[in-house]
Amino acid sequence: MKNPVPQAASLLLEKLMLLVNVRPLPAGSGAEPPPAAPGYYDTSCFKRGDLLEVPRTLFIHFGIYLGENRVAHLMPDILPAFTGDRRQIQQVVTNKRLILGVITKTASIRVDTVEDFAYGGSILVNHMDRLFEDQVLSSEEAARRAEKLVGATAYSLLWNNCEHFVTYCRYGAPVSFQTDKFCETVKMIIRDQRSVLASVLVGLASIVCLGLAPSTTLPTILIPFFLWMAG
Repeated sequence: MKNPVPQAASLLLEKLMLLVNVRPLPAGSGAEPPPAAPGYYDTSCFKRGDLLEVPRTLFIHFGIYLGENRVAHLMPDILPAFTGDRRQIQQVVTNKRLILGVITKTASIRVDTVEDFAYGGSILVNHMDRLFEDQVLSSEEAARRAEKLVGATAYSLLWNNCEHFVTYCRYGAPVSFQTDKFCETVKMIIRDQRSVLASVLVGLASIVCLGLAPSTTLPTILIPFFLWMAG
């Protein structure tokens, strides 16, 4: 029988990924907020093959700059599963399309303007290079890899997200540090809750086997149990 804990953790991670790139709607509005106006970003400092990062609320979105105000990036998107019309697909991904893409594990590697890619967020350039040192590929190779992958693709938070895409293009190895960090956090939470539950079970066993006074010991044991349940 398979251990349900890793499966549950994976499911939790997939659901939390719904928050990635979901653009918050302004209060009292039922429509998508307008993207940044053209020219909002100074692209003169970007070079073809640069890795661009846009920090967001819980995660970071990544893309590869292709030059001429174009960025290749991986986005969860349901639309490529239903149509091959490039004009429809190229429209800015809405929250509904993104969420359905996450649920169905479909995505596309698309090319957007810097404004549509960043959507008003601040941009970091080649910030990850320090983590890879001598593994950085040439700028032209990174851009060519990104261009070759443009189109529909499978989506997976754990194995194929936007960070996997850019690290493959620029460093030759698809990895996701933010996913690894998040997985470790979830594992730590699971381990902590297991420890609390284990201590409760050991305490209850000690009452039964050693004849400890329930009136004094039981409340002390049950307090962490109730805290664990509430968490």
